[in-house]
Amino acid sequence: MRAGNDVSTVTDSTPTTKSEEPRFSGPGDLDRALELVRFLRVECSWDRAQTAESLIPHLLEETHEVVDAIHAGDASALEAELGDLLLNLAFQIVVAEESGGLDAASVYRRLEAKMVARHPHLFGSGERRSWESLKAAERVRGEGVLTGVAKGLDPLTKAYRIQERVAAVGFDWDDHRGAFDKVAEELEEVGEALQAEAADLVVEELGDLLFAVVNLSRLAGAHPTTALASANRKFRDRFERLEVLANARGIDMGSAGLAVLDELWDEIKRS
Repeated sequence: MRAGNDVSTVTDSTPTTKSEEPRFSGPGDLDRALELVRFLRVECSWDRAQTAESLIPHLLEETHEVVDAIHAGDASALEAELGDLLLNLAFQIVVAEESGGLDAASVYRRLEAKMVARHPHLFGSGERRSWESLKAAERVRGEGVLTGVAKGLDPLTKAYRIQERVAAVGFDWDDHRGAFDKVAEELEEVGEALQAEAADLVVEELGDLLFAVVNLSRLAGAHPTTALASANRKFRDRFERLEVLANARGIDMGSAGLAVLDELWDEIKRS
């Protein structure tokens, strides 16, 4: 959409015009971030040389650093990392503005229209509906259910999003019990593939098992990336405590053997 157009749309069915007043107002901090980036684009040769593509690694890195700060529960770090992420978002908007593809106001209008359309029960336009069913209604006629799933998602999140999409059209278990049974079935098939010593089949069956576990996680009400991140933190904490304990007792971890390390691990778990 060009910045000079009269109409911006979320989808063909949710138009919003430039003449519409925004429903929500704020202190304008985003505008200040945009002005900061515009200044940098003029005054700094490095900032001026950046493109939307060259900034992608920074955008991804800052997103991960925000997540790290959230997991750490560090408010000061989160404040700093959110600022860095805001700078990267402002950069993308300003670079796109310079190409004439959009402007900050059109980005906001599209966001607002999308949120209004997806919360009909809050804005008096209908009854509460599931998020995925509302998104399905927005899709252009003829598009597939899985059209638009982001290509750059990590595999766990992509599996989760695929399953959410197909669940919205009824292709889903009634509850977590069906998914639980499927995990057990896929685990058996992994065992059979391992016994057959068929490398390609092992990879395929492990993929099916992981996909089934993601489905179980979704139906149990947990996002797989959140659950796995928690497990990673728990394991790392316990292993680092194991290292401290081994060092305190003069145990060389490299030569101690699994039985000794298992005893230390169980001791850490009990404590």
